[in-house]
Amino acid sequence: MVAEPSTAIAAALIGVPARANILGALMDGRALTASELAYHAGVSPQTTSSHLAKLAEAKLVAVEKQGRHRYYRLAGAAVAEALELLALIVPQQPVPPRRRSREVEETRAARFCYDHLAGALGTGLTDAMQARGLLVPAARDFEVTAAGEAFFRDLGLEPESLRRLRRAFARQCLDWSERRPHLAGSLGAGFAQVVLERRWVRRAKEGRRVFVTPEGQAAFRDLLDFDFAARSAGLQPAQKIESGVQI
Repeated sequence: MVAEPSTAIAAALIGVPARANILGALMDGRALTASELAYHAGVSPQTTSSHLAKLAEAKLVAVEKQGRHRYYRLAGAAVAEALELLALIVPQQPVPPRRRSREVEETRAARFCYDHLAGALGTGLTDAMQARGLLVPAARDFEVTAAGEAFFRDLGLEPESLRRLRRAFARQCLDWSERRPHLAGSLGAGFAQVVLERRWVRRAKEGRRVFVTPEGQAAFRDLLDFDFAARSAGLQPAQKIESGVQI
């Protein structure tokens, strides 16, 4: 008997394009109905229900009942992290300039990776935190310095409370489009919630995209000397890519 857990089961589940698209649609951390997921998967509601049952059985998605409705979300941050890492090894083809969509470029610039910020925005903010001595890379995680503890407390976060949650505290999550880490874990999620509540960013009505508001531009410059407009404008056309399956 093989003692190590097999990756074949998870790979087989995710390897079906419809299921991969379902998981991709849930990567922004929001819960969706089966009907909404059927649209994203491009298959019938009946087929979607079958896919969701298999994903739920494998504990890749969780289901929440509210009255007569059922809402599906990723089963946790670990699932989102695994999907983000898988996207790094998906063969990606450059999109000719005439076919690049505005949505693809906006997703590349700023998006949610489950419950934390990603893209040029997420990696740029993380780089700025490191440049100011707030975060220090340590294996798979970041260590938060004394200056970092004070910075996050000033934003209304309690690092010690976040450390006690049953998940990684300050995880390095490798960004699939930027190929560098952004801040994840309970600290990354808490920081993302702060910038949402302060309206420094706003979410798209659907999908993973986020948009930095003028107030956010000013706040990021003042707090971290980070200019998002300059960072996103500096993306090279050759870097703006999309894969066949969106994760």
